[in-house]
Amino acid sequence: MASGKKQGYSEADGILLTLVLILAVFGLTMLFSTSEYNGRVRFGDSAYYFKKQLFAMSLGLLTMYLVAGMDYHFFIRLAPAAYVVSLGLSAAVLVVGQEINGSRRWLNLGPLSFQPSEFAKVAVILFLVWQIQHTKSSTSGLWFMGRTLASLLPVVGLVGSNNLSTAIIILGIGVVLIFASNSRYACFLGIGAAGVAFAVLFLAAESYRLERLAIWRDPEKYEKGFQTIQGLYAIGSGGLFGRGLGSSIQKLGFVPEAQNDMIFSIICEELGLTGALILILIFGLLIWRLCVIATQCMDLAGTLICTGIMAHMAIQVILNIAVVTNTIPNTGITLPFVSYGGTSGVFLMGEMGLALSVSSHKQQLFTYTKG
Repeated sequence: MASGKKQGYSEADGILLTLVLILAVFGLTMLFSTSEYNGRVRFGDSAYYFKKQLFAMSLGLLTMYLVAGMDYHFFIRLAPAAYVVSLGLSAAVLVVGQEINGSRRWLNLGPLSFQPSEFAKVAVILFLVWQIQHTKSSTSGLWFMGRTLASLLPVVGLVGSNNLSTAIIILGIGVVLIFASNSRYACFLGIGAAGVAFAVLFLAAESYRLERLAIWRDPEKYEKGFQTIQGLYAIGSGGLFGRGLGSSIQKLGFVPEAQNDMIFSIICEELGLTGALILILIFGLLIWRLCVIATQCMDLAGTLICTGIMAHMAIQVILNIAVVTNTIPNTGITLPFVSYGGTSGVFLMGEMGLALSVSSHKQQLFTYTKG
């Protein structure tokens, strides 16, 4: 008798796909409600932001469909090249990037704009999976941890120079993937201590970062705390069931760029605590489903891909809600699938496509008798 493994395919995870579609529809609905005032005032079209986001999400759905139908190992083989490209694009932003609202984060591609930091998140997940998979020595030593984190420093430095929140997410993804591939946990105490020390030095290096801390502690004392205060007004005025879809007052110019980072506050105002909790529950289910796929996958690469995507989703959702509720200082971070942003929508859908590809790819054990 002999046994072995062969690769097989099953149906993609229906629960994950359903949750993604629910979030996409919910996000488009709330985006239209939140952005119609700004669209009408700025562009004379209340559906301006909605139509652009609808196009991006349609492109994202196509991307998800195409990626889900491919073998995810193909993308892992491209990971080193993708990481190098992300470095080049992040460097290009510093030189020829377009500046919007005081931030240089976009590259113009004819009539379209592209945010390289969103591509960098996906590239980092794939690159770390490739790196861990090709590590011949133990993945539980300090040398592996230090080397892996050091490989992220170039992209973290380039992205962090104009987009601190994305740099934090990339580092968070790195730490989670190292944690998932490491059988020893005590060494993470050292990483935590080093991270705290680095954060203190990083905040002290620039006066505006210390100013953000001061605004966070007492936003009413500072002019720049206006957005935070108005967002909290929106959350508080929503009550248990909200004012009703489309009935927000704070979106009428009181919350600046309400369709972007602060969209969760408008959700709370229009749908109340009940709507906000339902949205958080859907995000929680999505993260749980990614965890289930990761634990059930019998392939290291597939497990790490889903773990990286899960880390990305969890970190970004937590940071956005924490910023909007003034639990942490403002870092300017979007809410996945809901906030306005075409580049983010396309690459998020691409990540979901990778997770669906992992869920449909399985290792089947077989046994046969010789003779």
